[in-house]
Amino acid sequence: MACAVFVVAEVTVRTYWIWGGRWGYTACDRTHLVDPTGGCGADRVETVPFWAGWGAVGVGAALAVLVVCLLRFPGRCSVAGGGAAAALLLVLSFPLHLLFEIPAALVGRPSDWRDLGARLVLATGGLLFAGLTNACAPQRGARAAGYQPVPPWTRRWAYVTVALPVAGWAVPHGLWVLGVPFGIPQRELDDIHRSLSTWTGVAITLVPPLAGLLVLGLVQRWGQRFPHWLPGLRDRPVPPLLAVVPAGVVALALVTYGILSVAVLVRQVLRGETHWSDVREGWAVTGTLLVFLCWGVALGVTTTGYAIATRPRPEPAPKSGIAGPTQGNRRTDEDAV
Repeated sequence: MACAVFVVAEVTVRTYWIWGGRWGYTACDRTHLVDPTGGCGADRVETVPFWAGWGAVGVGAALAVLVVCLLRFPGRCSVAGGGAAAALLLVLSFPLHLLFEIPAALVGRPSDWRDLGARLVLATGGLLFAGLTNACAPQRGARAAGYQPVPPWTRRWAYVTVALPVAGWAVPHGLWVLGVPFGIPQRELDDIHRSLSTWTGVAITLVPPLAGLLVLGLVQRWGQRFPHWLPGLRDRPVPPLLAVVPAGVVALALVTYGILSVAVLVRQVLRGETHWSDVREGWAVTGTLLVFLCWGVALGVTTTGYAIATRPRPEPAPKSGIAGPTQGNRRTDEDAV
């Protein structure tokens, strides 16, 4: 029902935009925001882009068909389609963008709340489709009760995942907030201070490493059973998909962002738009791009280890109620042979 409500709401809003309405619509380009709080002149847009209008309506129709297939014809194809839909919605929500923009907006930075709201809705839809897919998937076995230790290599990768945003993001950004030109030229540091307030800089600095601490749940007991101090959930088993899906999507987003950012930098250097001297002078910024890539890889490996530890185990074969042959009977049978 929740997935159906999500699909109907999305199709209704997109149809409303196609027919000329502009409530909730944004025309902002995140790379060059002009009046983000007002949707960057969304009211003056005459024709909605294809993927924001008819393309999204078509995707909504496909999702509606998928919901029916998952409920009426559960099987490998339907489950694979549900998993693909969940991953697509979560990737389109760009959780990495939400991770930085929401804290910055909460501390007063002008932000495009229409875009943030739309992305939160997409992320919610992705989680809903992941839950529906999990509920409709055939049961492969029983999950072992209690805490299942993760492989040793998973724990090491989890510590790397926690350390990377601290050493590669929080440390340089903290120094920049304090006015120390660590790995960047002074002019670039002055531009940062002019465009960002102190509280915005603090929020951007602290949120990634604090969010990275959640990775420890993939290797600790509280990642498989809710802590006892949570009312209503205490000591209940954590659904594995509740951890695997968000962590996997964030890992994919981090890797994608890192690869695309490095590719853009290389293209700018090859075209002469950016000089190697600028790259060397601002080595800390270039290093941040590599941090995102390595952070995503480490998170993906840790998530894989968690999925292996929490995967369902095949149920043992039931014991037969018929007693086996006695020693005497066995000897008689052997003699007869």
